[in-house]
Amino acid sequence: MTYNQIISLIGKEDENLFTHICATVSKDQLHLPSPDFVDNVFSLSNRSNQTLRNLQSIFSHGRLGGSGYLSILPVDQGIEHSAGASFAANPTYFDPESIVKLAIEGGCNAVASSFGVLAMVSRKYAHKIPFVVKINHNELLTYPNKADQVMYGSVKDAWNMGAAAVGATIYFGSEESDRQIVEVAKAFEEAHQLGMATILWCYLRNNAFKKDGVDYHMSADLTGQANHLGVTIQADIIKQKLPETNGGYKALNTGSSSYGKLDERIYTKLSSNHPIDLCRYQVVNCYMGRAGLINSGGASEGDTDLREAVRTAIINKRAGGMGMISGRKSFQKPLKEGIELLNAIQDVYLEKQITVA
Repeated sequence: MTYNQIISLIGKEDENLFTHICATVSKDQLHLPSPDFVDNVFSLSNRSNQTLRNLQSIFSHGRLGGSGYLSILPVDQGIEHSAGASFAANPTYFDPESIVKLAIEGGCNAVASSFGVLAMVSRKYAHKIPFVVKINHNELLTYPNKADQVMYGSVKDAWNMGAAAVGATIYFGSEESDRQIVEVAKAFEEAHQLGMATILWCYLRNNAFKKDGVDYHMSADLTGQANHLGVTIQADIIKQKLPETNGGYKALNTGSSSYGKLDERIYTKLSSNHPIDLCRYQVVNCYMGRAGLINSGGASEGDTDLREAVRTAIINKRAGGMGMISGRKSFQKPLKEGIELLNAIQDVYLEKQITVA
């Protein structure tokens, strides 16, 4: 997509996304994505030479290769959302090879999926596109469903199949979050020892986060803190939902409830109600961008998917983020349309006129 096509797609209701300047945390304070991001940031860390090589292989692959930005196809929905519900729209994606082919033909930096999916085709494709093996998942057969993440295999198994990185989810705020933090921290330590990169799905899960009709699971202050916990256990890249609101701490600190810690400057100086400022607060909590923030594409809504995916990419890029990880919006469509959507996301990051705010 050209710059004018992107502007036309977004429309007048969101035209200020292209002109907004952050008056909160300046872009000069951030470690921004760049072609030499691994050299400038990760090479100063404790990451081993093998981990640096695998990080660079991810940054160098696909249409965004060499830009410092990432476009990753994640398809772990067969477990997280049930296979039938996820693949009914396109039964071909029950076949693991279809998933990897979409990532390759869509020009992605990497493909992220389960042990089973990537292992089934590893000898054919592990050297053709970087693998991100998702090592834990929720499951939807326990009745009633519960918010928990269970390990489905070993880090060593991911390494044996040639993975460049491992991915994991922590449901911060859930009853099982303490156990998940320990499990994933140990797994990430082992992954780095074996030379793989680490990507953390930093999600929130707690019914109490829905209050007075507002869902604070996508609140900038709470998701920002989840990001900060994620980089604390040495996630190289953070996957987070795009924030849609703010004030989660304030909403939960009412009456006799005391929850967490807050400072009013979170809302007055470090963020605002503008979507780019809300996302920048997420970047700030990723060590000022030293760990990259990639936002998720969200569920497929049909006719608005292309616009919503491009809008998310614009907000992420202008906030100082590192890219997008979009699955359902692409694989729940015919192959040609899925590729077009992935390419449209990538075009935002390739477009020089869309700059960091």
